[in-house]
Amino acid sequence: MNLKVIAFDADDTLWVNEPYFRHTEEQFYQLLGGYSTQHELERELLKTEIENLTLYGYGIKGFILSMIETALRITSNTITTDVIDQILELGKQMLNQPIELLDGVEDVLNALKDKYRLVVATKGDLLDQERKLRKSGVSHYFHHIEIMSEKDDANYLKLIRHLDVRPEELMMVGNSLKSDILPVLNVGGHGVHVPYHITWAHEHIEHSIENDNFKSVIHIKDILEFL
Repeated sequence: MNLKVIAFDADDTLWVNEPYFRHTEEQFYQLLGGYSTQHELERELLKTEIENLTLYGYGIKGFILSMIETALRITSNTITTDVIDQILELGKQMLNQPIELLDGVEDVLNALKDKYRLVVATKGDLLDQERKLRKSGVSHYFHHIEIMSEKDDANYLKLIRHLDVRPEELMMVGNSLKSDILPVLNVGGHGVHVPYHITWAHEHIEHSIENDNFKSVIHIKDILEFL
């Protein structure tokens, strides 16, 4: 591989993220437990989140609005302002969570920083992702930060052009096959999947990946074995 740039996803690749969503969802289900079953609430919340992606994008703020919308629909608009206030408070707690780097992340960044240009390629709310990067203590390792509204072929090509490299000179490292790996492989780059124990349902894919530019590792430190 003639790599020049290694890009890293942020949430659940560099630091903990999805467990905070799951914990908040559980609290949301408890708040609405008197109106519906947890299974129904899970289904309705996911449906609302996906429908709202084109309006709100990814991130905590859109998630908060989707919880409120789901609560209104489930309760036929009879939910009290006190419950809405509690949902807003859940969201604020998420936005104030400390940043917990995943094991091995800083060791990997330190080992690669003098050999490649390192980049963050993530999606989500701009303000929130900037907050996470600032609190993470690892932003100084990165040559460039790219916060996308959607991780698709077009936006990865835009990033590649911005970095002035060929697609085959870019490797993307991330926990989502759907967002981090497949689009990069589609445009001719390399992808390394580092699974995380929790993945949002919207990020699941149903098929395996057969591509010479694809690798899957158990731990992020494993990428040092072939770089």
